[in-house]
Amino acid sequence: MSAPTDPTPGSRDRVPASRRSTVRSGTDGGEAPPRRRLAVLGRLGLVLVLLLAVVATVVLVNHQGEFGREDVGAEEIPALEVEPAPVALGTVAQPGALAVPTLGGAAASGPAAGGQATLAEWSEGIAGRADVPARALQAYGVADQAVKREKPDCNLSWVTIAGLARIESNHGRYRGASIAGNGDVTPRIIGVPLDGTGGNRTIGDTDGGVLDGDRALDRAVGPLQFIPSTWAKWRSDGNGDGVADPNNIDDAALAAGRYLCANDRDLATGPGWRAAVLSYNNSDEYGRRVYAAADQYARASQG
Repeated sequence: MSAPTDPTPGSRDRVPASRRSTVRSGTDGGEAPPRRRLAVLGRLGLVLVLLLAVVATVVLVNHQGEFGREDVGAEEIPALEVEPAPVALGTVAQPGALAVPTLGGAAASGPAAGGQATLAEWSEGIAGRADVPARALQAYGVADQAVKREKPDCNLSWVTIAGLARIESNHGRYRGASIAGNGDVTPRIIGVPLDGTGGNRTIGDTDGGVLDGDRALDRAVGPLQFIPSTWAKWRSDGNGDGVADPNNIDDAALAAGRYLCANDRDLATGPGWRAAVLSYNNSDEYGRRVYAAADQYARASQG
């Protein structure tokens, strides 16, 4: 909108320079070792240093692979590739999708009984066609209904939240991350330091490193990539567990929905939808990518 400790500065392995021995060698304590022996020892020392460097590199690579994005490296989390829709933002409103089932419906009222699908049945039915985890779809559906109750005039649809989540983290699946049953995304997805490079703003630390592990600069966190200062304002508890966590898909989806509907926006209008999505990332190309993903999910919901 998830390092190994460096050596002591100045320390390094060195091959000792040739000098007269001051320690008794066992043969003649007053003579320096022959030059050939020093050359051999120097070569052995160099080989040992190179072997240690190789071992250290292997350990570091394995460590980074184990901890993934939680290891908060310097690599940027890119906007995941979606072909931008050939539309002019501001002229197209939010893509139309079938409504999310009313929450709390009994399983017996599902399609098999000829009634309305439950939220779980709805998400499972769309997941395969849309290539979105059913657990993520449930989170978007819950957020959709919660925001509709709070701000009905915003006309938010789950497909806009899903479009954002596709671009930001592939629905919590970036680099092998996955969504647990309670909605937690692991490993955590943490972005680059916001230091003014790569088109980013410079944002100094606002959370003491609590969310992003960085006490110098802020980093975006979670499946919806909230900046800590933004999360502090819009933090939400989407699953009712008493905790607001940007690394939880339920909490992040509800916070994103509320954020999109700020300033009395109406996402059923072209200008309203554009303003909402570009408040997340002020780029028309980004907005057209979100639209393309949201439109795909709207079509998938219609079968």
